[in-house]
Amino acid sequence: MPSDLALKTMNAVHKTMLTLSGGRLGWRVMGMPALELTTTGRRSGQQRTVMLTSPVQSGDAIVIVASRGGEDRSPGWFHNLIEHPEVSVAYNGQLARPMQARVANDEERAKLWPLVTAKYRGYATYQTRTSRVIPLVLLEPSTAG
Repeated sequence: MPSDLALKTMNAVHKTMLTLSGGRLGWRVMGMPALELTTTGRRSGQQRTVMLTSPVQSGDAIVIVASRGGEDRSPGWFHNLIEHPEVSVAYNGQLARPMQARVANDEERAKLWPLVTAKYRGYATYQTRTSRVIPLVLLEPSTAG
């Protein structure tokens, strides 16, 4: 499983590629659309940005996976959006926009998980590495105006 340093390094390289290419490269990873998720730190209150992929989309919702490579703990960004579900998302090369994050309920997860693992089998492997149920998060257009 990747270390915190490895995850932060991969994130920094990805962001640098986007910046250096003027946003032309880096919006697809392993066949999935990439996104830049900005959350509010649950303890610091500071903005935190991470690069993620979205294996599937469901209507207007962008689905992301809080896998952390199958570790027994969820990623920091997941804890942040639980505390502060108002997030900002730059998706597939588009400008960032406000969105609302929520964890998929059991019924939604049961429907989405097979689609997620069909798109990227690594997620199924990650699930075998941990006893926690890996959460799926839906990023939905913000209704705040």
